[in-house]
Amino acid sequence: MESGSPILLTVLAPAHNEQDNIDRLAAEVFAAIAKAGVPAEFIIVDDCSTDATADKVRSLMPRYPGLRLISMQRDSRTPAGKGNGQSAAFYAGIRAARGEFIGMLDADLQNDPMDFVAMLALQRQHNADLIQGDRSHARKDNFVRRASSAVGRFFRRLILADVVRDTGCSLRVLRTTYARLLPLQFRGAHRFIPIVTSHLGGSIVQMPVNHRPRTAGETKYGFGITQRAIPGLIDCFAIRWMANRRRSTTCIELTTDGTPPDATATAASRRSTAEATEHAGAPRS
Repeated sequence: MESGSPILLTVLAPAHNEQDNIDRLAAEVFAAIAKAGVPAEFIIVDDCSTDATADKVRSLMPRYPGLRLISMQRDSRTPAGKGNGQSAAFYAGIRAARGEFIGMLDADLQNDPMDFVAMLALQRQHNADLIQGDRSHARKDNFVRRASSAVGRFFRRLILADVVRDTGCSLRVLRTTYARLLPLQFRGAHRFIPIVTSHLGGSIVQMPVNHRPRTAGETKYGFGITQRAIPGLIDCFAIRWMANRRRSTTCIELTTDGTPPDATATAASRRSTAEATEHAGAPRS
């Protein structure tokens, strides 16, 4: 793994009305960080919660020095009584992250933070840009949800050539340079993190992960034809359009004689404008 940053891993969890899960979530994440033995931080993004989620996080900060709180703000586009959505919360958290890699998970405790230990080891083994979790072996969904997921996978493969089995799994470790290129300011874009990373040229390794039942709080995301399937189909075409329109932004500065100012400046320029495009240059067809 890279070692230029003092923080190797930023664990990131969006949370909307998860006050009953915050204590255990923080304990499990920091236990996983300790077992992994890497310099890390944990950011909880409070997505306009109407309960005591933010207060819970603040109360835990003295116990966990690496714990940070990002508070999403409401505006005219925020649905009444709801948050700005998981994509927007991930976007905000990624902008605040200081790690070279970002470990993402849900705040509802259905993801097991201890899986990050194996994910980090797998990243070192393959030098991958994204380790994507796969819960399909462990989930016990009803027929409607299984059918909805199967239809979604079929159309993602057909429209986007997306071969990732469980794109709905939030548990992943992603290189930060790629994370900052994701169009997560758009609603629902978090479901396309693997395929957009692939379009950018990133390498992906899938890994089976644990999946646990929710024990507190309520599910924030619906499923079915009207809530997920039709909007998801439209989003597939939007992601394909963006992939076809994406262009490389790799560049260097030149002086009057056509050469870089100096080697140091050239290296800095390449890092600042094309760090991700070392892997994420031209979009894939």
